[in-house]
Amino acid sequence: MLGIYIHVPFCLRKCPYCAFYSVKYSRGLKDGYVSAVVRNISAFKSKALSADTVYFGGGTPSLLTPDDIGRIITAGKESFIVPADAEITMEANPCSVTFESICGYKNAGINRISFGVQSANDAELKKLGRLHDFKRAEDCVKWAKEAGIDNISCDLMIGTPNQTLESLADSVNKLIDLDISHISAYMLKIEQGTPYDNEMIRREAADDDLSADMYMELCRLMRERGFDRYEISNFSKPGYESRHNLKYWRLEDYLGFGPSAHSLFEGRRFYVPDDLKSFISHTVQPTLTEDDCPDALEEYILLSLRIASGISLELIKSLGGSDEAVLKTAKRFINAGLLELNNGIISLTDSGCLVSNGIILAIYDAAVGENL
Repeated sequence: MLGIYIHVPFCLRKCPYCAFYSVKYSRGLKDGYVSAVVRNISAFKSKALSADTVYFGGGTPSLLTPDDIGRIITAGKESFIVPADAEITMEANPCSVTFESICGYKNAGINRISFGVQSANDAELKKLGRLHDFKRAEDCVKWAKEAGIDNISCDLMIGTPNQTLESLADSVNKLIDLDISHISAYMLKIEQGTPYDNEMIRREAADDDLSADMYMELCRLMRERGFDRYEISNFSKPGYESRHNLKYWRLEDYLGFGPSAHSLFEGRRFYVPDDLKSFISHTVQPTLTEDDCPDALEEYILLSLRIASGISLELIKSLGGSDEAVLKTAKRFINAGLLELNNGIISLTDSGCLVSNGIILAIYDAAVGENL
């Protein structure tokens, strides 16, 4: 079954580190956007496709009202075969929800919520340009539980300006103490053209050595507190992995709706341009082809090596790659403590996650014969 992704491109104020597509919220644009999303989802009504995950990302999806979210979910259920146990996730900023609105989202069909907390340290939150303090984030988690949503994720940022190992550990423990089931932990990346793209922020942000120490401490704390690292940046209690995000890494089909949304569907990668007004004005959302014939071997190695379940030597061979060359290359990284090999499955260690891009590239080069 496929996944459905809805990109909600509105923000009250753009965070200084963020490079995702978003525009300033207005009621008129929001109403036009919701109608366009419903219109585009409804275009699939006759295809009898099944979808078992729906994900509202952004931007700030919690700037949509419960009625807006309900309209979109209803359109999805009318256009796709959606099982009763489907995972339906909404990202939310703590500053833009109330107990009443969370109850409304739950009644509309949301059964998993992801709060953009980022830190439990108020000084760090202020430096990140966030509009909430940690007390507000705590309240949001409490409200979600009271509303009947028990599958709760929180975002955490690593390596942010003036963050220390001690403040990171404090944030991790305070989040876990809220009895949530999932944490997405992202290393700060200074994106070109954002307000964070300046020398002062570069000096204040963690350097490579401190970032590495922070990631290793994060992994240790998570494991100690009962969370598994199932992907480089994602940790969960057993059984609470994000089913939707796993589709991306497992190369399962997903359809994206909204400006900047990406899709992998029927063997083709495509995306909607970053243009809200164009999205609203077109009867069917315009799309641009990213790759009309993705290389199965390349995508398998590049994406599946990110998850803890790793990659299979047998599958590499079946996709036309050299399993012998991959094994030879992998052994170098195994000896360095960066990879593990178990029953023909290669996976990253915590240390390997820190240099994953180089490892993934080396494994791919070996698979296609470029290391021979």
